Amino acid sequence: MKKVITAIVALVILGLMAWGYAQSAQHSHHQSEDSKVNPKETIFEHLGDAYGWEVPFSHSMRIPLPIIAFAQDGSLHCFLSSRVTSGDTYQDGDATFKLSTSEEGGYKGKLVQVLGDGSEYRPWDFSITKNVLGILIAAALVILMAMSLRKWYKRQGMKAPKGFKGMLEVVIDFVYTDTIKPIMGKEAPKYGPYLLTAFFFILTMNLLGLIVIFPGGANLTGNLAVTMVLALITFAVTNLTGTKHYWKEIFWPDVPMALKCPVPMMPLIEFLGILTKPLALMVRLFANMLGGHMVVIVLILLIMIFAEMFSTAVGAGTAVISVALSVFMLVLDTLISFIQAFVFTLLSTIFISMAHVHEEEHKVVTE
Repeated sequence: MKKVITAIVALVILGLMAWGYAQSAQHSHHQSEDSKVNPKETIFEHLGDAYGWEVPFSHSMRIPLPIIAFAQDGSLHCFLSSRVTSGDTYQDGDATFKLSTSEEGGYKGKLVQVLGDGSEYRPWDFSITKNVLGILIAAALVILMAMSLRKWYKRQGMKAPKGFKGMLEVVIDFVYTDTIKPIMGKEAPKYGPYLLTAFFFILTMNLLGLIVIFPGGANLTGNLAVTMVLALITFAVTNLTGTKHYWKEIFWPDVPMALKCPVPMMPLIEFLGILTKPLALMVRLFANMLGGHMVVIVLILLIMIFAEMFSTAVGAGTAVISVALSVFMLVLDTLISFIQAFVFTLLSTIFISMAHVHEEEHKVVTE
């Protein structure tokens, strides 16, 4: 009976999330003079970064976020995004700021300084945007989860936790004992903290992206800059801690001399392999998470598109199918959130372990 109730509650929550996507899309899509839906603008608005956090079911209301920018003369300016998110310009001392609406320069939607001649200057922008705040929230949640388990074991000893803490312990045991430890061996305790942190940080960002209301809704792992930084961290850990034999196999591999001199074919291939590993981590996570968000938004947009093309009744009929498919996609995205966090951790573990193979181990493997 409890499983049935849990399933019903989960479906209701997912249904509300899909309905939230529908309401948000309906209020936030850009309209032209003939009131037609602009799918491209709507999709990129939902998936992109912003200087304010949208209030659910209301496109006009936003939670203001702090803007921090250095003007052209080097002066520091701090103010809330509500000063400029309504399309207004804001005069802060001698500097005037606004959000650019021009397609030129690639600054559309970004903070710009309006100069005396009317031209736009892109200042050094260190604002706490929606994605930045989302990352900080995800990091805080990961720290709270880790500290809650630490506090439990400090008070209760080796007594097994229950509820959410018990679930965390199961996940940690699976990722560390069944994945990291068999691959890393004796070096697992050294790199386990980073790999577990990466797993839970990515998982938390993935799940927050599926929630419509604050503090969710930020498309973090669907942002290429975020996945690039995560991949670069693994790249740095892999190559800065690599053994001598690891670098020897890159620049002077055990292959016939004809493949190394006079044309360094194999060293070049091995060196390119160093660069393709973080690229694979970055693109895999980005593409999978962005695709899931995009499919849900497109399904919801079908309601407005069919309503405009035919009639409100057709739109209402489409809504039933669109919401049902959106709920299915949200369930699938929840599963993908776990899978992609695990895949990133697994690949990072493999890459790091490959950089710590010693010459004796390499001989054993080759023999």
